[in-house]
Amino acid sequence: MAHLVQAENKGLHMAEATSHQPIRVLIADDHDLLRYGLATFMESCQDLELVGEAANGQEAVELCDRLKPDVVLMDLVMPEMDGQTATRIIRDKHPETQVIILTSFEDEERVYAAIQAGAISYLLKNLTMEAVASAIRAAYSGKSTLSQEATQALININHRPSPPDYQLTSREYEVLSLMVEGLSNVEIGQRMFISTSTVKKHIGNILAKLNTSSRTEAAVIAVRDGLVKK
Repeated sequence: MAHLVQAENKGLHMAEATSHQPIRVLIADDHDLLRYGLATFMESCQDLELVGEAANGQEAVELCDRLKPDVVLMDLVMPEMDGQTATRIIRDKHPETQVIILTSFEDEERVYAAIQAGAISYLLKNLTMEAVASAIRAAYSGKSTLSQEATQALININHRPSPPDYQLTSREYEVLSLMVEGLSNVEIGQRMFISTSTVKKHIGNILAKLNTSSRTEAAVIAVRDGLVKK
């Protein structure tokens, strides 16, 4: 069983819903069996009410617009729209709705990106149903719940040394990102609506600032130092 860390409350906290109304929950996950398991469990919890199920991020956004749930259980990797994007949209449109990430992924970048997107909690799918229910109640009360792995991931990111300042312009960062994707000069020009000669000029500046003569090495440096997202 995974360990949990709850901000401001390290025990299991039972939130009191306003006027004793149940906490309205939306599940967003592309695995039918997981949704079924969570839905079945919630039927046994008097203070939790399942108001909707989504099989992808786009459905989650649309259902939040219609149903206004209190808490969303959100998977990260889904078709149509990923959970991180859906979380950001939901939190922007409905700040009163809390989003809990419930996923199998614990890598640092995913954890950080999900929290940046507005998720209040980050849990792994190896938790018990009771632990998930406790996290829902905590989220409803504005309290964060993080798996031990997620907590360690955030600690690791916060202790990373700052990447070197290569003094790239915003336009050069954009070109570098497309270089990492493996696009040719012509393709970069088409994507950015600029001429091939302008692309070549940007790439020349990038290579000089990264102190390399190779596009491949520039891409490696970009990913290694966190200049772009791979």
